[in-house]
Amino acid sequence: MVQSESDNTRRTYLLVDGENIDATLGMSVLGHRPNPDQRPRWDRITEFAQRTWSQPVTALFFLNATSGQLPMSFIQALLAMGYQPIPLSGSPDESVVDIGIQRTLEALGPRIGDVMLASHDGDFVPQVQRLATDGRRLAVLGFREFISARLAEIPGVTVYDLEDHIKAFTEPLPRVRVIPLESFDPTRYL
Repeated sequence: MVQSESDNTRRTYLLVDGENIDATLGMSVLGHRPNPDQRPRWDRITEFAQRTWSQPVTALFFLNATSGQLPMSFIQALLAMGYQPIPLSGSPDESVVDIGIQRTLEALGPRIGDVMLASHDGDFVPQVQRLATDGRRLAVLGFREFISARLAEIPGVTVYDLEDHIKAFTEPLPRVRVIPLESFDPTRYL
């Protein structure tokens, strides 16, 4: 890897596809738009990233701002938790968040650091595959059952479940998924 001239400290780059995580939570897990108390605790995700690889975290939260409006209370909350909000805009037919994350993954190529991508989206496979060839640690964060198989199967990528591994939620989610026997807790269903 080529070293960044501005910072020699190895770090974790946490890229959050906020649109994808929220849509998957709402449509696929809950069946309705998530209430604020049903959304992930974003600070837990940053803490998990720091704890997992024991290095500083640069947390980037990508938002679609094509409407021209910013959810200022959410932006302020992200800033307070150490995230850098990236509100992107473009034409209505552009997936601005996906394009922004793809460009960021490409820009990470020459930098020292590891990458955690919070998304289920297979659109990032080419960029993650390129990053997987240079020995850095890579992880995908999401709901395991909805993460693109092509993304999860890239050699060197570790998948962390937002609920099971990261404990990003305050209440259990109504998910139906394969449960490894060693982590089966029958009391959750009683």
